[in-house]
Amino acid sequence: MPAELDLRWLPSPEPLERALAAADALAPGQAVQVLTPRLPLPLFEALRERGLHARAFVLPGGGARVLIRRPHDDVPARD
Repeated sequence: MPAELDLRWLPSPEPLERALAAADALAPGQAVQVLTPRLPLPLFEALRERGLHARAFVLPGGGARVLIRRPHDDVPARD
């Protein structure tokens, strides 16, 4: 099961920044789940630009659960 980060209570733009940091740290084939305060449309665009896959599920109490996965054949981004 992927690691999970609950980012729902952080002020903007921290949820986006932390989700991207977690995504950038993924090794090929790894995944992480992030809980966000709303459906994170800017996150999806940033992940797509990095070649990562994401699926979102709206939570009944508000916010979203986003599963982020780095493909097996990808190399993680490094600074």
